[in-house]
Amino acid sequence: MQSRALEILVGFFVCLGVAAVFVLTFRAASIDNVGKGPTYRVTASFDNIGGLKAGAAVTMAGVKIGRVREIQINQKTFQADVGIDLSQQFNKIPEDSNVKILTAGLLGEQYLGVEPGGSDDVLKDGSVVTLTQSALVLENLIGQFLASQSGPKDTALADAIGKLADSLKTKDSAAPGVK
Repeated sequence: MQSRALEILVGFFVCLGVAAVFVLTFRAASIDNVGKGPTYRVTASFDNIGGLKAGAAVTMAGVKIGRVREIQINQKTFQADVGIDLSQQFNKIPEDSNVKILTAGLLGEQYLGVEPGGSDDVLKDGSVVTLTQSALVLENLIGQFLASQSGPKDTALADAIGKLADSLKTKDSAAPGVK
């Protein structure tokens, strides 16, 4: 009889542990919306989104201002159209802002970074962001570097290393505020 009660108690604690893991997983993944308030949707098109996924953060100056809602292929341009939900409290973002795909760390997850422009017109629900910068794919940079090793050694190597250095500077300066 005592053995049966002990088994039930152990089973209860195992179930409690599994429930705690689920709660921590959902909290860490931030499945919730940007905030509890309303959002508005804008769209941006990219030639290459790399590993960007729906649910990725959208930041400005290191502050989370939105989430990637959906990613689709545009059948006319064959670019990736990214639907972005921005929190309504950030409704003064200039229309000529630049949206970049950035990486948290060297090989971390990808997110969108918004660099505000100088226009007096602001993004509204349904706006299309025209200034975008696609993801920097590390494999492409390595391929360029290796190709430059077998070809003429004048400026190709310097260009590939310069692009890599620029990308690392951009990523390191954008990543500290991202979680």
